[in-house]
Amino acid sequence: MARPFTILIKPSGPDCNIDCTYCFYSCKHTLFGSGAHRMSRETLDKLIRGYLNLRFPVNVFSWQGGEPTLMGLDFYKNAVHLQQLHSAPDQVVSNTFQTNGILLNRDWCQFLAEQKFLCGISLDGPREYHDFYRKDRQGNGTYDRVLTAIGHCRRNKVEFNILTLLNDRNVNNPDELFDYFTSEDFLYLQFVPCIEKNPDVPSQPAPFSITPRQYGRFLCRFFDQWYDGWTRKMSVRIFDSMLSCLLGRPHTECTFARQCNDYIVIEHNGDAYCCDFYVSPQTHLGNILQTPIEQLAAHPIKQTFSEKKSQIANQCLVCRYLDICRGGCPKDRAVLNGTHKAPSYFCEGYKMFLDHALGRLQSLAAKIQKQISRT
Repeated sequence: MARPFTILIKPSGPDCNIDCTYCFYSCKHTLFGSGAHRMSRETLDKLIRGYLNLRFPVNVFSWQGGEPTLMGLDFYKNAVHLQQLHSAPDQVVSNTFQTNGILLNRDWCQFLAEQKFLCGISLDGPREYHDFYRKDRQGNGTYDRVLTAIGHCRRNKVEFNILTLLNDRNVNNPDELFDYFTSEDFLYLQFVPCIEKNPDVPSQPAPFSITPRQYGRFLCRFFDQWYDGWTRKMSVRIFDSMLSCLLGRPHTECTFARQCNDYIVIEHNGDAYCCDFYVSPQTHLGNILQTPIEQLAAHPIKQTFSEKKSQIANQCLVCRYLDICRGGCPKDRAVLNGTHKAPSYFCEGYKMFLDHALGRLQSLAAKIQKQISRT
């Protein structure tokens, strides 16, 4: 039996209905060509049938982009129909959906709620932060439309979380972001630190990137606010992941996993890749229309890619936080210097945070373990 894995699906490829300045995936148009990119019914059927036929107990379909709502609601109704058709009674099938929210309306949200999709909505904080980089193709901010979409989600009881990209505009204001999220009752949060190379000077970060110290300061201050009365009310993915690790369980965030083998990417045309940060000819595994999906996941390129995570810098081997950090994401190691054996770009920030918060995280983990033992 194949080792369980999940699939990250990009049914509309790199296509998007807005034009975020910091988007790392829009450049994939050079890989797939011009024009609209849309997954065909044949590819969708092959994907769902092949994946569910592996008979994993838990099967996760993660729909991303680009912007996945560009496929239209009927595409996902058909996807759910195929999941029901090809799954066995003892299989758990779940769907996650990452979106900018612009196209979500009542019909979309009724469907997402009925089918129990977990929806991630991108929101970079209050209007002045969100609208600075997240504009539509006419140069207009998208904040109001995202808030309208969130309103539809709430009225229809869609489960959703907020994904915030930490960039040079919002990272220096953790208190403001904390107050904003709590005042709006956004209590399921994921922070993604922004680091991309400057296309004009590849050895330097792009202007919208953050520094390691900025990230460390942000995490420390946000943690203080969270720890002071919000640990049972607010879920912050990086804190949850570290708590999971301290409880002896796997990290819930792949950044800190031992290997990069949790998922594969399936593009709109059926092409498979190792990771959405590594969609390139060098990490192309094949195509689900020609090769069974379990063979793609076990491809030697994927195995080599997964193992690179454990090939870390010498200074990481003697770091007191190695068991928690595992060297971070290979993308963040190689972003400026081109080698996955370098320390993470965010290494200093992670050390700042763990120096500041590890004792309290360990205390929380001990309390959780006691509660588990009593039940």
